[in-house]
Amino acid sequence: MATKLSFPPISDYPFKHQRNPKSFQSISPFSLIPTNYYYNYYGSNPNFKNVCSIKSPPPVIRAVKQDVIQSTDSESTLESNFPSASSSKLVLVVGGSGGVGQIVVASLLNRDIKIRLLVRDPEKATKLFCEHDEEKLQVCKGDTRSQENLDPSVLEGVTHVICCTGTTAFPSRRWDGDNTPERVDWDGVRNLISILPSSVKRFVLVSSVGVTKFNELPWSVMNLFGVLKYKKMGEDFLRDSGIPYTIIRPGRLTDGPYTSYDLNTLLKATAGERRAVLMGQGDKLVGEASRLVVAEACIQSLDIESTEGEIFEINSVQGDGPGSDPQQWRELFDAARTK
Repeated sequence: MATKLSFPPISDYPFKHQRNPKSFQSISPFSLIPTNYYYNYYGSNPNFKNVCSIKSPPPVIRAVKQDVIQSTDSESTLESNFPSASSSKLVLVVGGSGGVGQIVVASLLNRDIKIRLLVRDPEKATKLFCEHDEEKLQVCKGDTRSQENLDPSVLEGVTHVICCTGTTAFPSRRWDGDNTPERVDWDGVRNLISILPSSVKRFVLVSSVGVTKFNELPWSVMNLFGVLKYKKMGEDFLRDSGIPYTIIRPGRLTDGPYTSYDLNTLLKATAGERRAVLMGQGDKLVGEASRLVVAEACIQSLDIESTEGEIFEINSVQGDGPGSDPQQWRELFDAARTK
């Protein structure tokens, strides 16, 4: 059943999922990423210095407060509900240069939450987010599709993870360089989860509606090249890993694309009149979801205890929405769980 508050099965695998296996493989579809970082309180770790570099924040990011999922009846919501900077939280964002990931990063920066951005191409990330203070943003180079290109030191000190990687469902230029659904949504997700430390408090994975129905019409058409199947495999690996998780399954993503690597484009983004959120469980929703709403759902999931170990489908519909109000999001998640 779906719940609206004003404001989307695979057979048993021939192997058993295990955390930290001896061999890994690669990630998930809707945006893909790069990485490069430097974390100064881990300066004593040479491996960390080799993969990371840090920067400092442009004032323009503050504009996100006016544009990202702002509810018309609570104009100060984004400002008033932002927690102050906390040294206890460090969020690793994987897929931060994609449509959803860009909004996640900008919103976390506005909340003064420290971010480590794992990307394949640090230069693109730097062009998108400009330079930021090392206490707020670290840009790290890595590739989840390959065990050899994923340094475990990237995860030192990480308390939370948001993974919003992805590629296209059908062959396209984004498949160049072995960037297929299998490599991104399955191998990448599995590789990342396999090296996570036990200290991670929450792993939020962006998946898709329809993953449990990939053999049924119309989902079988979308799954011609396996995108839904591999996303479901990534979900199941996460569920079996023992890591605290939340899985967000959006409908068809709208409001974008935000892939110009131009922060000014991102800051103009609005959800228009479709700010209300329709949320459900059981893979029953069919519809569209604003990237703005999906990004906010990921961020809210980090701290709402009732979302742990849960999977939520999410759509955007006309009406005012919860903005960034934690209480309204908590009510949304709780209502979906009780239906």
